[in-house]
Amino acid sequence: MTATWPPHIGKKLDYPEVAVGAILAGSARRFGDRVVFSHHGDELTYTQLWQRACQFANGLVSRGVKAGDRVALRMPNCLPFPVAYYGLLLAGATFVPVNPLMPEAAVAAQLEDAGAVLTVVASDVDEIRDGQPDTPPDVQIDIYRDLAHLAYTGGTTGRSKGVELPHRNVVVNTLQFACWQSGSVPALDSEGGVVLDQIGDPSEYRTRLGEGRAINLTPWFHAMGTIAGLNVLILTGMSVILHDRFDPAAYLADAEKFQVTSMGGAPALFAGLLACPDIATRDLSAVNSIGSGAAPMPYEMTVALQRIMPNAVIVEGYGLTEVTMGATSAPTFVSGLRKVGTVGVPVFDTEVKLVPVEGGDEPVPAGEPGEVCIRGPQVMAGYHNRPRETADVLVDGWLHTGDIGVLDEDGYLSIVDRKKDMLLYKGYNVYPRELEELLIAHPGVAMAAVVGRKDLEAGELPVAFVVPAKPDVTAEEVMADINDQVVPYKRLREVILTDQIPISAAGKILKRELRERLKS
Repeated sequence: MTATWPPHIGKKLDYPEVAVGAILAGSARRFGDRVVFSHHGDELTYTQLWQRACQFANGLVSRGVKAGDRVALRMPNCLPFPVAYYGLLLAGATFVPVNPLMPEAAVAAQLEDAGAVLTVVASDVDEIRDGQPDTPPDVQIDIYRDLAHLAYTGGTTGRSKGVELPHRNVVVNTLQFACWQSGSVPALDSEGGVVLDQIGDPSEYRTRLGEGRAINLTPWFHAMGTIAGLNVLILTGMSVILHDRFDPAAYLADAEKFQVTSMGGAPALFAGLLACPDIATRDLSAVNSIGSGAAPMPYEMTVALQRIMPNAVIVEGYGLTEVTMGATSAPTFVSGLRKVGTVGVPVFDTEVKLVPVEGGDEPVPAGEPGEVCIRGPQVMAGYHNRPRETADVLVDGWLHTGDIGVLDEDGYLSIVDRKKDMLLYKGYNVYPRELEELLIAHPGVAMAAVVGRKDLEAGELPVAFVVPAKPDVTAEEVMADINDQVVPYKRLREVILTDQIPISAAGKILKRELRERLKS
């Protein structure tokens, strides 16, 4: 294989036909007394997590929860969360993730849409599992039809939709990324639990199974959190320190204290770390991998992280809730070809094509922008109770993502923008991402986002919201510097200085809120 693809591993994987609970079962037997999660000094080993999840599963069954019932988890990242998550799946129920910070009216609407029979908060977990057996209940699960997750989209561009993800999707997507990251192939242990066979060369895959250490801030109610920040970590035998909230100094202190081997999250996390003075003094030499997702990472950020952690392989990936979590990734092995500014290539058993933004199914030429379409075993079954919206995005097995991208001659994908974020200025396509990259590179800008202001004559005018990096920055200076670097139709028409830019719990900029500000 070339430097694009994991050495010694083919383009396809042989995925065991098991339910999601088999991921924890295999890792519990394999990693046993190794600490899987620690939080405020409390620890949970792999064995303890398995036993408590089984108790929780039996507790649900004893309370009348049946296979297929929707059970909502409304809690932040904490030790009870994985107990409840794996427990409800072992009981055959469907996981409905709920952001605990979401307003009550929005929570009520989501729970009603999902048809949740039970909502579990952290304090309920020990009560439900109390006195129950620590072996799994006998529940029949159809991995291709029974939903493991009914996960709601982030709602950054509109109202949230329930994404139907069967057990097969969750197992497949977990294995796609666990094998991609570790140089492994899937296997089953003697009792039917999922394990990995790490066939990759240790010089190419420096973190061996059962030896990695990480800090997790990615919320488990989000697709990236549930798959990459929970299932993949469990399958690869990681030991994880949980943080409640983002405190850059505390994060860097723990990164040094525990000699973490990997960092993962959205670009907002890394922006905060880079802005913290402590990053220059902490020993981060153990970090050998950095993974970013949920939103595009600016080029300048990648360069800055590489300078501070030269031993780290920096990998950007791409996905969305509708593909369970992920579809593409940069190569993670040391000698792999990583192209800064791209989100890599399609992972195992996954195809990506770009079609014209204005409509049509014929692929656009390499180097030309088009709508990203994905086909693979991780693509959702559909939107819950929304057949029309499902038909709009699932066409002949291809998911039309609404994202605009470019594929180069080597098959590396770059995300240009959201289809809904693209601006039309006097008939010209203007991609906010291009302007945002220039803004982030500006020495006077700490953070930036570009949206369109409606204009009767021009269509949409590009407007930038900017968080200044220093007190003497002016909007006029920033706008002039950026507009000197672009053709006339792409020029910013306004720069608005602001203290902060709204960001979702998953690290995505809430452009809908910025557009609302322009209306007021």
